Amino acid sequence: MSYDRTVRVSGDFADTVTRVREALAEQGFGILTEIDVAATLKAKLDHTMEDYLILGACNPPLARQALDADRAVGLLLPCNVVVRRDGGEILVQALDPDTMVAFTGLPDLEPVAAEATARLDAALAAVADQA
Repeated sequence: MSYDRTVRVSGDFADTVTRVREALAEQGFGILTEIDVAATLKAKLDHTMEDYLILGACNPPLARQALDADRAVGLLLPCNVVVRRDGGEILVQALDPDTMVAFTGLPDLEPVAAEATARLDAALAAVADQA
């Protein structure tokens, strides 16, 4: 089972992160958390790796619908979006919201996952189109 939705772009990493933030905002997602994995591993382990950023994106109306269907689904929220360097390209990856349905088996989450998928796909497409 594939659990990601991915686009590949070229360009500057910081510019791509900015485009991702803007595209997510246009689809109703705010960024609740940001983890700079490369900086954290360098600081904590003196390990050097490629640019790797995790954005914890949340669309409050969709989060509410999901939580109304199953309070434990908070374990799968927010929607993580990764921006990372892969050789000469930058990958922008989002967790496939259908994973939420597959993990829980709850049909009530299907419309939430479908809406989240449409919005995340639109955001990813916007990032790819701007590259």
